Amino acid sequence: MNYSDIVAFHGHQCPGLAIGYRLALAAMAALKVSRAGDEELVAIVENDACGVDALQYVTGCTFGKGNLIFRDYGKQVYTVYSRKSGTGVRVVYRDDGVPPEFRDDRQKREAFIRNAPQEAIITLRHVEIDEPETARKRKSFNCAVCGEPVMETRLRETSNGPACIPCAEQLRG
Repeated sequence: MNYSDIVAFHGHQCPGLAIGYRLALAAMAALKVSRAGDEELVAIVENDACGVDALQYVTGCTFGKGNLIFRDYGKQVYTVYSRKSGTGVRVVYRDDGVPPEFRDDRQKREAFIRNAPQEAIITLRHVEIDEPETARKRKSFNCAVCGEPVMETRLRETSNGPACIPCAEQLRG
């Protein structure tokens, strides 16, 4: 796995991308798995920052395949679960491992994160989680207000008929 490919995928090099890269590699190594071709792995991410792009690239977990789950907790934490083995790991970025002289220099900080010993910046523990459901295909129906197709589970009943969430909120507004 070439880090420059991850940078190209993301669009720029930064400390956050390096964090995601290191956390994803640590999780994959701990689980003894390779990149998911389909839904063999599931990743639960606790932020929507740069590092999630690295995690997607390294693990193969994506929103489109339904094996990337977002929880908006604002933490540099990922849980990666192997459906094959039924095991998971929770990897946590530890900022206290970054030397003070690197904290205000993005380039030095990013380089340190990419190259630091794992134990300096990552806490990893095996966890048990309820296996997430596999992705389900859902029917779509047109919104009664805007006419755009909407996944059936996201339709809201309104006085105008079934509507997408933005149109339903606008009607209530």
